[in-house]
Amino acid sequence: MTHDDRLSAASAPHSPAQNPDISGELWDVIIIGGGAAGLSAALILARARRRVLVLDAHEPRNRFAPHMHGVLSRDGYSPLDLVADGYREVRAVDGVIENARVVETRATADGFEVVTDSGGLATGRRLIVATGTRDRLPDIPGLAEQWGRGVVACPYCDGYEASGTAIGVLAGSVMGLHVAHMLRAYSNDITVFTSLAGELPEDERMLLEERGMRIDDRTVTHVVTEGDSITGLGLADGSVAALDVVFAQPTPTALDEPLRQLGVAQTETPIGLWTAVDGFGRTSVDGVFAVGNSGIPNALVPIAMGSGAMAALTINGELVAEDVAAASARVAQRQGVDAGVGH
Repeated sequence: MTHDDRLSAASAPHSPAQNPDISGELWDVIIIGGGAAGLSAALILARARRRVLVLDAHEPRNRFAPHMHGVLSRDGYSPLDLVADGYREVRAVDGVIENARVVETRATADGFEVVTDSGGLATGRRLIVATGTRDRLPDIPGLAEQWGRGVVACPYCDGYEASGTAIGVLAGSVMGLHVAHMLRAYSNDITVFTSLAGELPEDERMLLEERGMRIDDRTVTHVVTEGDSITGLGLADGSVAALDVVFAQPTPTALDEPLRQLGVAQTETPIGLWTAVDGFGRTSVDGVFAVGNSGIPNALVPIAMGSGAMAALTINGELVAEDVAAASARVAQRQGVDAGVGH
């Protein structure tokens, strides 16, 4: 199956292995989002014998990329195949996954309710939001069509594969020039296109030139391709800058509607306001966790998976403590009754 076939399959709803009535029980944990972070949390919680429901619109952020990198034991693996593996593993330990888009979240006396676009309703004691982000690319014709292949963003994910090639850096801001400096380790042939960033401070320009990078301030008009491969960037003067790969700087947009509906606090980050979480993924609302890019805007796949695991461990610890406290209360009540009978 080609990448485009897998992408089409991933974007379309499909029948899950289970078909439960999701409103028929109080779930221990409801997870919104079934990417690397959400599935990592689901796997640990389901293995802890928690009743886990994953509601997944099946649109992972990295679904456009044919390969992911820097993921131990899965370097070069398809991100869509990773999600498919995660589905199988979660379901194998009785976790429930439903393909559904959540349209409403609200707090209740028992925990939280979520409503899906098909009208489904589920209630859970804890809620994990792993809906991630959407990348908004500069409005340059052809850029979106090459996204995840000839046009990428992350040096850690794709820099090594660009080693020794002609690299273009489509700088979106002066702050974003650090991407060019990171890429310098991979190639001696780097051109930084600055029209989107505006006029560069002289010291920034000198630093780029000192490190052997070219600066091009002409307006980029379109992406040039041959077949399915990028070959360069078209410029306003009619010329073409020949390139093998372009590193762009998309603007991440948080898919945080479920969190905002619950009134979770946000914090200022270099890319704007984002959901505030602690080291365990907790938000400002008790019982609500945000993992992966929902809580860490720049999280790579391994970090996203780790954040899901951390939240799962924390939640299970809380639920065990609640179960023990409830048992302790029953023991105390029974002891009180027994003492009364004795008198």
